[in-house]
Amino acid sequence: MGNTDILISGGGIAGPALAHWLHAAGFTVTVVERAPAPRPGGQTVDLRGAGRTVISRMGLMERARELSLDQKGIATVDSGGRITSRLPADTFGGEGIVSEIEILRGDLAGLLHEATAPHTEYLFDDTVTALAQDGDGVTVDFERAGTRRFAAVIGADGLHSVVRSLAFGPEPECVRPLDLYLAWFTAEDGPALDGWYLMHNAPGGLVASARPGRGPREIKAGFAFRSGPLALDRRDTAALKEVVARRFAGVGWEVPRLLEAMRDSTDFHLDSLGQVHLDGWSRGRVALLGDAGYSPSPLTGLGTSLALVGAYVLAGEAARSGGDLQAAFRNYDRVMRPYVTKAQELPPGGAGGFAPNSALGIRLRELSMRSMNRWPMRQLLAAQFSKAGDIELPDYGPAAAR
Repeated sequence: MGNTDILISGGGIAGPALAHWLHAAGFTVTVVERAPAPRPGGQTVDLRGAGRTVISRMGLMERARELSLDQKGIATVDSGGRITSRLPADTFGGEGIVSEIEILRGDLAGLLHEATAPHTEYLFDDTVTALAQDGDGVTVDFERAGTRRFAAVIGADGLHSVVRSLAFGPEPECVRPLDLYLAWFTAEDGPALDGWYLMHNAPGGLVASARPGRGPREIKAGFAFRSGPLALDRRDTAALKEVVARRFAGVGWEVPRLLEAMRDSTDFHLDSLGQVHLDGWSRGRVALLGDAGYSPSPLTGLGTSLALVGAYVLAGEAARSGGDLQAAFRNYDRVMRPYVTKAQELPPGGAGGFAPNSALGIRLRELSMRSMNRWPMRQLLAAQFSKAGDIELPDYGPAAAR
C-alpha cells in the first residue's frame, strides 16, 4: 500500500479507537494530543447501540463493564430537593437517558489508550500547527515534534478541532451553536444521591445537576445555562468559574453548596455546545472523525457512539482501499452519513426542552419526564434512543473480528 503512516490528532475516545482498528488493518499510527497525559475523570459517557458493539468487537467490553458506574437512573428535583420525576436506568432496555453502561470519559479514554499504547506512538503535550498536502501525502508541522510526513491525517480533536480549522476553514463556518453552555467539575461533597443522577431546572434556562462518581463521596456536578455567544477565554479558569457563579446566584436546591465545591475544583471545564455540519468529512488526505466532523452535541447522548462507530468504519474502509485513502474517505462518508444525520436530530424541544426559560416550561418538562413511560412520549423517546443502533456495521474481515 506504500506509505502506511497515519497521524491522528486527538487522544480522547475517537482517536485511540481509530488507532486500534488502523493497527489491526496494518497501518502505522501516531496520535498527537494537546494534554500532557491521558486526561482522567471527566463526566460520564454512554456505551449504547452500535458503539457498544464496536467496543465488544475490540475485546474491551468486559473491562468497560468493570469500569462502569452504578447509577439507578435520572430524577428531577425542585428547589426544596423533592423528587418530581424519575426515569430508571433499565427503562427503554437500558438505552434511555441514563444507559445501562455509563463510564467516566477519562476511564474509557484510559482503557482505549492502554489497549493501543503497545503499538501506537503517542505524542503528548503537542499539537499540529500546519498541514501541507500533495499527491503522495501530508507534511505536518508540530508545535514540539518538528516536521514529519504522513500518508494521511485524521482530525479526532473535538468540537474545536485544530485539524478542521487548518484544512476545512474557521470554526464559525463549521459549527452551529446551540446557545447553550455547559460546565462540569468533580465535587467531593454534595447532595445525597443514593445512586441517582439528580437534575434541577430554574427559570432563565438554568440547569444544575449532580450524579455519582467513582468514589463513595465523589460527585460529578454540572451547571448548564442558555446564552448567545460569549467572549470567553477557555484557559482563564477563574474567570470562567465567576461566569457560572454569577449565572447561578440565588438558585435553590443544592446549588450554593455545589458552587462552593466548584470554586475549589481542579478539573473545572466550561464550553459552549454546538453541532458540526459539513458537506464532506475529508479534504484530500485529511479527514475528520467524531465531534471534529459531526458533533451531535451532548443533548443527543450519541457522541460516543458516533466516535466509536466512525473509527470502526473509517479504519475498515482504509483497509479495503488498497492504498487509495481518498477513496476510503469517500466510502466512509457514504456509510456513516445516514447514521450521523439521524444522530444529530435533537430530542424534542432541543436546548429549550433541556433548559426551559420559564417556570411554566419547567413544569411542562417535569410533566414530560413523568410521562416518558406512557404513550405518546414513550414512542417519541424510544425512537430517539434507538438511533444509537440504527446502522448495520459492515464486516471488514479479519481485522474487524479481533
